Amino acid sequence: MTDPQNGSEQAAVRGLIQAVSDELGHDVAPEWQDAARSHPRHHFLPERIWLEADGAYSSIGLRDDPEAWFAAAYTDAPVITQINDGSEPDDPAEAWPSSSLSAPSVVFGMLGMLDLRDGMTVLEIGTASGYTAALLCHRLGNDRVVTVELDPVLAGRGEKNLQAAGCSPTVVCGDGLLGHAPAAPYDRVVSTCSVRRVPPEWISQTTPGGVILTPWDNPWICWGLLRLTVGEDGVAVGRFSPHSSFMLARTQRDDVQLFRDVVKDDHWADVSETVLPRRSVVRGDAAFAVGHRIGDIWHAWQDTPVDGVADRLWISSTDRASWAAVDHDGSDDDRFTVRQYGPRRLWDEIEAAYRWWLDHDRPGPERFGLTVTPEGHRAWLDTPTDWWPLPPFMREP
Repeated sequence: MTDPQNGSEQAAVRGLIQAVSDELGHDVAPEWQDAARSHPRHHFLPERIWLEADGAYSSIGLRDDPEAWFAAAYTDAPVITQINDGSEPDDPAEAWPSSSLSAPSVVFGMLGMLDLRDGMTVLEIGTASGYTAALLCHRLGNDRVVTVELDPVLAGRGEKNLQAAGCSPTVVCGDGLLGHAPAAPYDRVVSTCSVRRVPPEWISQTTPGGVILTPWDNPWICWGLLRLTVGEDGVAVGRFSPHSSFMLARTQRDDVQLFRDVVKDDHWADVSETVLPRRSVVRGDAAFAVGHRIGDIWHAWQDTPVDGVADRLWISSTDRASWAAVDHDGSDDDRFTVRQYGPRRLWDEIEAAYRWWLDHDRPGPERFGLTVTPEGHRAWLDTPTDWWPLPPFMREP
């Protein structure tokens, strides 16, 4: 007789595999289907999870609402497993996600991009719940997988989940941006957190011809996957693919507040006008191009900052030395007031980058690439020979 609970679990896994296949536009490879069936996703969820809707986060408990909790495990969507680095705020409005199970279509899409072969070794950055590590262990074997997690609580939880699933990879509690040299070199390095610069340790710990796959975060826009191949000379070259968004590696986070660190009362800005719609440079392919072209700017929106201004787009350089503000008065007039301060004219740079994007036939992320050398990061369009330097990543002035 079939166990009803086990039958429900198997049906849920089958439904998830089909949903992932539909999203990817092709069947999940047989080896990954087998891994998904062997390691049901709900086994890697904590008893309390959070779901996002319209920018707010609501919690679901296994004990309080087991049906909703189980359904979340088998929906092709991310599930938040930790908020605020494990320190829950008193005000729910101040909650922000700090760890999650990524959408299954993203997970299996990335696993496919790794192009794994029998006998390969993999370094995973970001153990979290242990789900991806379990899938990798099923495919390659326990002794072929090393996974690193910075958060001690998450590392312990992930290792416990892996042991319960019958998996025993090497689990390291430490800074994943440093890799794990004792087990290097690796044929593949895959990160489940985004980075703004590729750590040199990842490259030095990857065997020549090996692949590094990581989500990318730009201060201007935080999405894209970067797939690099490491050469014999230690230079890594590769291209982007679009639309995957991951949490930024904790050691690359900024702690910047606009009015504490950037804009001061004694700043006197130059005033001009623009007809370039502000929202066209902060979303979609244009935003990816602007961020990748300039590399060291970020933005924020402010509603009704002063009388007569409906909303304001703030822009700042990551070194906090220059800023710009672009205002709209709320009328139907498509003209915007621009204020710029500091040694750089940031809005002028954005307009130039936007014109460059138009002149190059509105390229999407898949036409962009990156070359990482010991001297720095070179961004390029279409071919590595047509490159420009990305400025050094800065967390502190």
